[in-house]
Amino acid sequence: MEKVLAKARQVAIVGGGPAGLMAAELLSAAGHAVTVFEAMPTVARKLLMAGKSGLNITHAEDYDSFRHRFGDAEPRLRAALDDFTPGMLRAWAQGLGQETFVGTSGRVFPKVMKASPLLRAWLARLEAQGVAIRTRHRWTGFSGKRLVFMTPGGERAIEADAVLLALGGASWPRLGSDAAWVPVLAEKGVEVAPFRPANCGFDIDWSDVFRERFAGEAVKSTVTISPAGAFQGEFVITKHGIEGSVVYAHSAALRDRLQQTGKAALAIDLAPGRTVERLSRDMAKLGRKESFANRMRKAAGLSSVKVVLLREIFPDIAAMPDDFVAARIKHAEIPLLRPRPIAEAISSAGGLSFSGIDENYMLKKLPGLFAAGEMLDWEAPTGGYLLTACFATGKAAAKGMARWLEGSA
Repeated sequence: MEKVLAKARQVAIVGGGPAGLMAAELLSAAGHAVTVFEAMPTVARKLLMAGKSGLNITHAEDYDSFRHRFGDAEPRLRAALDDFTPGMLRAWAQGLGQETFVGTSGRVFPKVMKASPLLRAWLARLEAQGVAIRTRHRWTGFSGKRLVFMTPGGERAIEADAVLLALGGASWPRLGSDAAWVPVLAEKGVEVAPFRPANCGFDIDWSDVFRERFAGEAVKSTVTISPAGAFQGEFVITKHGIEGSVVYAHSAALRDRLQQTGKAALAIDLAPGRTVERLSRDMAKLGRKESFANRMRKAAGLSSVKVVLLREIFPDIAAMPDDFVAARIKHAEIPLLRPRPIAEAISSAGGLSFSGIDENYMLKKLPGLFAAGEMLDWEAPTGGYLLTACFATGKAAAKGMARWLEGSA
């Protein structure tokens, strides 16, 4: 964007997450007067929460594979992603003094592993560019063309030449993404797809004994299989069911199957690298003099949680022939009841329908009002994809706003 403008305009950005702050950076660099309004006491709370376990900002896999992680939304997001690729994101972080590295899984992290140094440098840049940040300003709707906010000092109405909404989806409401904006825009005739949990755990009807003994324990070295494909890693037993990165990788496919048919199961291979034939042969060598648990440990290398999980799924498995047991070790299905509540999900599916948004990320029914980030109807797995798309759509919306402002000058 050119920095010299014929006329600087007033821009309001509602939401101080990655999408909103990225738009603020570009529009302020172009010379516009930008104010960011944030409902919470501080900005980027979800970003900081993500950084507590190591800020995974993007992924280093080849770009064609990367963009296809966005599924049905990829064609609509493609231009934004092309304009802020994972490589560009890493260069942007480097410009803020935050070097990055690629982990063994291909995920990209800042070398310091935390979000706070990057955020501090970013906010310093925004301040230097003249961006004003107003916290504790909760957007409640419109009064004519003005935006209405509830603040500690009471209601306040703001007028701007262009507005970006970057209010997030419906996951982690305590960090600010509470979807309170949905009825406000729906009242204006804006189409909003219902929110659903994404990258979430699932409820399972565990027995009391299994739940009490193994809640919190990881099932390691496992392959999980669903319509989404096969993934190797580990998942965690919870008092409600299961969660963890390999479960999240299947969550969209399993959630949709539950919604469509009322039934879904996660298939698991508890002994990756061993065949049914080898397992059967090794069990036969041991015979049946030892306990079932010992046979599973010695012949199949199964941990205690894997052995009891097998018995949880197949209560009579200890009495079954070796070939049956071997086949179940390689393919057991855990029946799922429902996804965990959306408030617990890492992200959400649903939001503003792309059919109601033009190529500039402007709402067709509300000229001058733009949207970006998780407000939009897209989803992606964990691994840096979510954050990259938030940055990318924030940048795309900022460019769209600049074009619209120039045309309306």
